[in-house]
Amino acid sequence: MRGNREQGAGNRVHELKKFGALGAMAATLVLAGCRQDMQDQPKFFPQRGTDFYADGRSVRPQVENTVARGQLRENGYFYTGLINGKEGDGLPFPATLEVLERGQERYNVYCTPCHSRVGNGEGMIVQRGYLKAGNFHTARLESAPLGHFFHVISNGYGAMPDYAAQIVPADRWAIVAYIRALQLSQKATQADVPAGAHVESLSSIAEREGLPASFTNDWVLPPTSVTGTPDKGLYVLPVPGAAPSANGEGSGSTSRSNTNPAAGTPAGQRAPQQSGVPKQ
Repeated sequence: MRGNREQGAGNRVHELKKFGALGAMAATLVLAGCRQDMQDQPKFFPQRGTDFYADGRSVRPQVENTVARGQLRENGYFYTGLINGKEGDGLPFPATLEVLERGQERYNVYCTPCHSRVGNGEGMIVQRGYLKAGNFHTARLESAPLGHFFHVISNGYGAMPDYAAQIVPADRWAIVAYIRALQLSQKATQADVPAGAHVESLSSIAEREGLPASFTNDWVLPPTSVTGTPDKGLYVLPVPGAAPSANGEGSGSTSRSNTNPAAGTPAGQRAPQQSGVPKQ
């Protein structure tokens, strides 16, 4: 009798376990059937309407008088180089040696291909046919406010594209500081340096580095240079504000000369200078 009771109890326990397992499986199936993937969940789609809001727009307007994190630009001059819409003069922070070194490093990376290491506008790609870049040592740019250079780097000028995406504002100002140092260096006198320091001409430095003295002379257009225009002509940018000419060229238009400045120019002779708006 005792053995039969124990066997019956064991059978009931087994049946309960069996029903429990079946119940768990059923619950799992039910929950799986109710699963909601992210692509199926309720949400707003960009540029689509909705009946959730009374105005029917899914994209909600920004809350007034709020600024996104990291975009509070209280110092407008630091981010634009402008004061009341005009180019300001001066740096937004001290021009320390560290700033100048950073400016030199960034300048050598982004500016030298067009403007060259000394800022004369005759970088390597210009020597290979690209439009002549701005020469920082002209009277116009030597007297230009520092905000002008920052504004040009940020927004472009003439044939020069903007570099806002490549260079952060602090580095743009560092480059501006270094450009001013370049300008001062090319006309430095003994009175401009500390006692004991020596002012040396660029041609002397070139010779010391093993280069010919002519290395610092004005650049001569090589006979192999190309213009990149379909008719082999010179690419000429319009002068801002110039009145249109009789042939329709002028403000807002682009023209090319009908001759190739390299054609017929013997090696060693200086080719005609390009006209129009300089790159910088």
